[in-house]
Amino acid sequence: MLKYLVTVTEDLLATGILVGLLYAYIFKIFDRPGRKVLIIGTTAGFAASIVMSIVKNRTRLVDLGMWNVRTFTVSVIALVLFFAFRSLLKKEKGGMGVPVSAAILSFTYIFYALPDVYAYPFDFNLGGESLYSTAFFFRLIGFLLGIVIAFLAFLATEHAGKRLSTELLGGLLSTALVINAVQQVFKILQVLLAKRMIPSNHTLFTLAKHAANYSDLFIYAILVVAAAVAIVLLVRSLHVNEPYENPAQHRKIKAAWRNTRRWCALLLVCCILGVLCLTLFTALSTKKVELSPAEDCEVRGDSVYVSLEQVSDGHLHRFVYTTDDGVDVRFIVIKKPNGTAFGVGLDACDICGETGYYERNGQVVCSLCDVVMNVNTIGFKGGCNPIVIDYSVENGYIVVPTDTLVEHQDEFTR
Repeated sequence: MLKYLVTVTEDLLATGILVGLLYAYIFKIFDRPGRKVLIIGTTAGFAASIVMSIVKNRTRLVDLGMWNVRTFTVSVIALVLFFAFRSLLKKEKGGMGVPVSAAILSFTYIFYALPDVYAYPFDFNLGGESLYSTAFFFRLIGFLLGIVIAFLAFLATEHAGKRLSTELLGGLLSTALVINAVQQVFKILQVLLAKRMIPSNHTLFTLAKHAANYSDLFIYAILVVAAAVAIVLLVRSLHVNEPYENPAQHRKIKAAWRNTRRWCALLLVCCILGVLCLTLFTALSTKKVELSPAEDCEVRGDSVYVSLEQVSDGHLHRFVYTTDDGVDVRFIVIKKPNGTAFGVGLDACDICGETGYYERNGQVVCSLCDVVMNVNTIGFKGGCNPIVIDYSVENGYIVVPTDTLVEHQDEFTR
C-alpha cells in the first residue's frame, strides 16, 4: 500500500499543484475563450498520455529518455513564451498568447507525469495472487489514495489561488513554474550526458548527479509555494475588511471566506501528506525486512541434504551453502499446499537480485518489491519467482548438488 501511495504521490502531487496554479491564474484573468484553451490543452494531455502509456508498455518503439527531452524542451519554450506574453499582457498586447502557452505547459506536465501511473495497476498481482486478495486490495488503495491526494491538491490550489491578488498569484505561479523548469533542464542534461550527446566534464556531471540525488527538493519547493498560497489566505481571512452595503452582503462575504479557509486547510493537508510520503512513508515502504536465519543442513560429498521432516510444516525454510570462494549461497524450501511436492529455489530472483524472500501471514513475499509468490509456482521460471535450481528427493532428503549452488554464486556477490 505505502509503496504505491508514495510512488503515485511523488509522480502526481507537484503536477497537480502546478496545473492548479495555471488554472487559478487563467480563470482569474481571462474570460471563456482563454479558459477553454487551457481546458483543451489539459484534455489533450490526458489523451496523449494514455497513448504514450500504451505505446511505451506494449512496444519497444519509444526511446523514453529522448521523449522526455523533447517534452521538457517544449515545456521550457512554452514557459519562456508564457512570461513573454504575460509581460505584453500588461501593455494590453498579450492577447491569447498567455492561455495558449499555459495550455501547452499543462499538456506537457500531464503528458510526462501520467503514463507510468497508468501502468502501475498491471504490477499489482505479479505474484499471481487473486484479484480479491488482501495484498492486491491494499496496493489498489495506496494507488487510488495517491491519485486522490494529487487531484484534491489541484482543486484546492485552483480554488484558493483565485482568491489571491493577481500580482501575488502571478508571482507564486512564476516561482513554481521556474522551479519545475530548472528540474526539467537538469533532466535534459542527465539524458544528454547518459547518451553522450554532449561532452561530459566534471561540472556537468556533478550538477546532473546532485539533481538526480536530490530530486525530492524540487517537489518540496513546489509544496512550499502551495503552502504559501494557503497561509497567505488564512492570514488574510483573520482581517477581512471588505466593504458591504447590507447584512446580506456581509453574510455573503463571510461565507466566501469560510469556503476559502476550507480550501486552504485542504491544500495544507495535501502538502503535509506530500511531505509525509517523501519522508516517513518512503522510509517505511523501503524498510528492509530482516530475513529469518539459515537453518542447519548437511553437506555430504558434492551435495547438500535437507531432511523432509524438517521442511514439511508448510512454512518457508532458508539454508546456506558456503562455496570455496567464501560466498554464502542461500536457497529456500517450502512444502506446497494440498500435495507432497516441494518448492525449491535460490533465495534470489532474476528481477530483484539476492534481496531474498520472507514469510508473511503464511505467504512467501519478495523483500524488495513486496510481490506475493504463488507457492505452487516456486520451482518454475518466470516473474519474481526464486531462481530455479536442480534438486532431487532421495531417501527422505531433498538433495541439492553443490555444483548447482556454486554456479549461481555470482547472484550473491552483486
